[in-house]
Amino acid sequence: MPLANTSFLDACRGQRPARTPVWVMRQAGRYLPEYRAVRSKVSFTELCHSPQLCAEVTLQPLDRFDLDAAILFSDILTVLDALGAEVEFNPAPHVANPVRTLSDIDGLQFGKADDHLGYVYDAVSACKKALNNRVPLIGFCGAPLTTASYLVEGGGTKDFLNTKRLMFTEPAAFGRLMEGITTILIDYLAGQVRQGIDAIQIFESWAAALTPEDYREHALPHLTRLVTEAKKLGVPVIAFVRGNATLMEQAATLPADVLGVDWSIQLSRAIEVVGADKVVQGNLDPIALFAPPEVLAAKTRAVLQEGRAAKAHIFNLGHGISRHTDPEQMKLLVDTVHEADA
Repeated sequence: MPLANTSFLDACRGQRPARTPVWVMRQAGRYLPEYRAVRSKVSFTELCHSPQLCAEVTLQPLDRFDLDAAILFSDILTVLDALGAEVEFNPAPHVANPVRTLSDIDGLQFGKADDHLGYVYDAVSACKKALNNRVPLIGFCGAPLTTASYLVEGGGTKDFLNTKRLMFTEPAAFGRLMEGITTILIDYLAGQVRQGIDAIQIFESWAAALTPEDYREHALPHLTRLVTEAKKLGVPVIAFVRGNATLMEQAATLPADVLGVDWSIQLSRAIEVVGADKVVQGNLDPIALFAPPEVLAAKTRAVLQEGRAAKAHIFNLGHGISRHTDPEQMKLLVDTVHEADA
């Protein structure tokens, strides 16, 4: 049975659908009371390991809002299972044994994604069945640098001290770590696509932690390899490199079908940098959802207007939706996007 709504995939492929497609990062999550109801009964880890609960949570925002795509409920750090690195969520991620030396890197198992991440693949299958071809399902992974930073820092960080120290003092070891992570991520995305994923988003959430020069030398080659291999899987690939104000030119070199744009750069300027022949996704500031309704609607229409300069545009936020967002504001955003093309 064909998809009932192909507008998102059409835009990914450079076509202009009748109405601009919209989805938002973290659209399945803590801002929804129905999600919090599920989480009150299970831990985050238990949720990620339950295919049926993942499917339930993945579909929750689609039951509320007229979204044009679903995104698999999971976490970018599930891939650490294939490295033999233990991660806990309380609620923020915490890696029990951070990797900070060559010896630590040698202690990683660099296993096969298929041997450790079957529960994610089962979640993909459950989501596809529950969606019943309603909208496309987006799969995802973290980019090599973003994944490595959590592994090295042991969790979130503000200064990326340990990541940069390893990168500067032992560049060969850092490169080996990045290469090994990239290989696992390639296999991980391939497994998701085998289970029916319709498009892929690669999250480079912490790109701006590095200077443009350091990013070009130490991170971009690995992300380029990941995107290049992901493209061979036959589904559209979105590269979201957070830190567009400083890294848009580098992001434009990636062979992705779609370039995600964060809120640090005006969308019209991003299109000037990457070229009007590119497909872009973004880029409303997530905190605009806390503005008065008329202001939110005006800002949404402004992003849509700027997006018309690109080959195609997928409306999204410039980063993940805040857990404090009023769902009614989310509904207003989605409806405003669609009504603009009515």
